[in-house]
Amino acid sequence: MVANIVPKTEYRKIFLEERPLMDVRAPVEFQKGAFPHATSLPLMIDAERAQVGTCYKQHGQQAAIELGHQLVSGKVKQQRIEAWSQYINQHPNAYSYCFRGGLRSQVTQRWLEDAGVDISYIEGGYKAMRQFLIETIENASQKPMMILSGSTGCGKTEFLSKRREAIDLEELANHRGSSFGRHITAQPTQINFENALAVQLLKHHAQNFPFLLLEDESHLIGRSSLPKSFYLSMQQAPIIVLEDSYEQRLLRLLKEYVIDMHAGFVAKLGADKGWVTFEEYLLTSTDKIKKRLGGKAHSEIKQLIMIALRAQQSQNSTTEHLTWISPLLEKYYDPMYEYQLSKKGQRIVFKGDTDQSLNWLDNKMLRI
Repeated sequence: MVANIVPKTEYRKIFLEERPLMDVRAPVEFQKGAFPHATSLPLMIDAERAQVGTCYKQHGQQAAIELGHQLVSGKVKQQRIEAWSQYINQHPNAYSYCFRGGLRSQVTQRWLEDAGVDISYIEGGYKAMRQFLIETIENASQKPMMILSGSTGCGKTEFLSKRREAIDLEELANHRGSSFGRHITAQPTQINFENALAVQLLKHHAQNFPFLLLEDESHLIGRSSLPKSFYLSMQQAPIIVLEDSYEQRLLRLLKEYVIDMHAGFVAKLGADKGWVTFEEYLLTSTDKIKKRLGGKAHSEIKQLIMIALRAQQSQNSTTEHLTWISPLLEKYYDPMYEYQLSKKGQRIVFKGDTDQSLNWLDNKMLRI
């Protein structure tokens, strides 16, 4: 039988169609970086791969291949074939890939063929597909962008969710981009962040939008780093400034930082441990900006947080938290935002509230 190989020309289609992917690399490789809609079903686990790698360095390829077949044989081999077969039965349109589209892909395909199951593997494997996605980001960096700015708590994330031409970078990074911006779940690896961004850019390009709308971000969103060329292009793009009232901003941050985070920690860890972790989140987030706040303001805000936490615990009320969110805005977020925006004044093309900004963008889309 001639091997069924998916050519490199199909990469774009694979990602646009969200094709199920069976990743037969070792778990450690998958954890470092994989693709959306990929499932780890390794040919060799980490320990087996390490042994084969050592054998390859010491004795060459043929000895390494023989050792691999010894390690993955009998019941172990059968278990892996059964896991692959089950996945393919559930995802009959799936493709498989290894690191370079070489030996591991071929062995997987051959063993499945012997078991009466067909699957095609991807030419070039993970390495070539990853390079394709890196080039996708580079290409997108050359295309028109529009940047959404606005003070902390003004509802930029909600605004982006209303726009089809937008990509939410903070959603991809699983971080709100501020000192209090972490979520309950961990951020993706840097590679997975870039891969997810590239796939979203492919989908955006496929819809022929005249420009890409992005939130104004720093180079780092939590620990996720924006690719350099992409970030530099963002720094040259026109800016829309979203405005909202101070009162609404306070309430929005109360919901994000207090109500939602407390509920999330409790749902994940239980009432007691969830409460302790919630407290730690508020206090450590404040500690991160101690230098910018100054010692006195930092101490005052932490004291207010502790008072608010006691009130929340004893009275089941969150309104006391507004007493520290307000000075946080006034002494940290707003001065920093105003300073940063002052350096971008020539790029500002519109300012307005949510409805005004939505209408402005709608009219711009019609004019292009």
